[in-house]
Amino acid sequence: MMSTQTTVEIAGYRLPLVVERVNGSFQATSPALDGFLVLADSLEEVLALAPEVARSLLAVMQTKGVTPPLPLEKVQFPTQVEVLVPY
Repeated sequence: MMSTQTTVEIAGYRLPLVVERVNGSFQATSPALDGFLVLADSLEEVLALAPEVARSLLAVMQTKGVTPPLPLEKVQFPTQVEVLVPY
């Protein structure tokens, strides 16, 4: 059987996170995006919420005419990604 692979390209931002344990909760900030803050009860929840919080913050920046401090990257699929799996 012949395999056909379609290349797909999307644009996005690569956002570094700093995740800390603070008063029994997890907190994520980003040195690359001022104002980014996620607080949650678990690491999994912080990681799940982070993309939407970043999208919202970037959307507000765009409506105010502020250029994001992150370069827009193009990613072609298939691609390789890393996933943090808490143990």
